[in-house]
Amino acid sequence: MKIFVQAKPGAREERIEKIDNEYFVVAVKDPPVEGRANRAITEALAEYFKVAPSRVRLVSGFSSRRKIFEIGE
Repeated sequence: MKIFVQAKPGAREERIEKIDNEYFVVAVKDPPVEGRANRAITEALAEYFKVAPSRVRLVSGFSSRRKIFEIGE
């Protein structure tokens, strides 16, 4: 399943807001430095979808706030 994520790095609190079945807003505390925010978003999505972090893959948007993730079952 592919989902579209609007990333908000450096947030005060971590949260995931579901816009619809494919669009999410993910706020993480980690800054967008050396991929730390991407890793934090991956871990947050894994917890949200109740899958292992290895099943969550960043497909597009490595250095952008708009990202595409693939969630494996």
